[in-house]
Amino acid sequence: MNKGNGHNSISEQMVIGVTMGDAAGIGPEVVVKALADPEVRRAAKFIVFGMNEQLCYAADRAEIDPFWGRHQHEKISREYPYKVVVADYDEYSVPPYIRGPSRVAGEASLKFCVDAIAAAKEGIVDAIVTGPISKTSWKLADSPWPGHTEMLAQKCKAPRKAMMFVSGPLKVALATIHVGLFDVRNKFTIGCVFEPIDLLNDALKDYFSLESPRIGVAALNPHAGEDGQFGDEEQRIISPAILLAQEQGINCVGPIPADTLFLRAIHGEFDAVVAMYHDQGMIPIKLLDFEHAVNVTIGLPIVRTSPAHGTAFDIAGRNLANPSSMNSAIMLAIQMAKTKRALQPAGVTANGNGRAAPAEAAEQAPEAPKPDVSSEG
Repeated sequence: MNKGNGHNSISEQMVIGVTMGDAAGIGPEVVVKALADPEVRRAAKFIVFGMNEQLCYAADRAEIDPFWGRHQHEKISREYPYKVVVADYDEYSVPPYIRGPSRVAGEASLKFCVDAIAAAKEGIVDAIVTGPISKTSWKLADSPWPGHTEMLAQKCKAPRKAMMFVSGPLKVALATIHVGLFDVRNKFTIGCVFEPIDLLNDALKDYFSLESPRIGVAALNPHAGEDGQFGDEEQRIISPAILLAQEQGINCVGPIPADTLFLRAIHGEFDAVVAMYHDQGMIPIKLLDFEHAVNVTIGLPIVRTSPAHGTAFDIAGRNLANPSSMNSAIMLAIQMAKTKRALQPAGVTANGNGRAAPAEAAEQAPEAPKPDVSSEG
């Protein structure tokens, strides 16, 4: 990969890496439709990590004239003379009759992501937006990672990570993610509540320019447990995690009953919310604005967003996919990358002049000590 010469001249504009996702899903279609928007293309330059053939198919079905240049993926650079360029992985071919998980689509989408992460770490792209992948395809391809988040954490050497979702005025981080509801109690610790509070506080400062973010922390049980009548997790786990965060200088309050917390956040009382389990956070996010909801991985040294939907194999290839979430994910990535650059210390730039790119510098810098939150309540 060629790093180019930093952010001078043609590279002054943000360069966003976009992975195509699973070739048999709606990824190619939503990528083409989103980047066909002139407003999006004015906002940055783009490198699409994908298959030119699939993108051309998607453009033809949508009656969109191809608007991008094409280069081999082995020669990625910030200096392409195009607003949009496809880093083409033409060694892969996914037949159009495949409309479900497959090994070949899994291998291809894995490669797109690995290379996009490497480009972000080297400063070739300023952020990455990942198209929807199939976890089953990745499993068929013998992936060592079940999904994007685990891959990103390992490749970026990030010991801590959390999922944050953005939908209109609402930002939500999750304390537990893909855990069965009845299993949450067995995996619910002070640490798993403290960590998203801490990471969310940092993300709101670093990417949204909030000096002292106001974070509302949800309760787990109805009525926040009613002093232990409906469960004692608020007393044993959530409140101690909030106290730890407050001792670190984080402006957070709770536990607050979830049936009122999200409404209070939407009305501006809080800048963001930490939800205790997956559906507690995802239901208000998707009810508020499903079509524009965006997934953000926080705790990484690079910016990563993605649309908050999956591969939608059932409508793939039929020109029915709505690109709104991909469009929002791209625009949010640009905004986050711009804020990160503006707040970046002088001398830490993503260039080829011997100075560390932001992700490389983050890996090299010693991490500030955090409180011991490993004990269970």
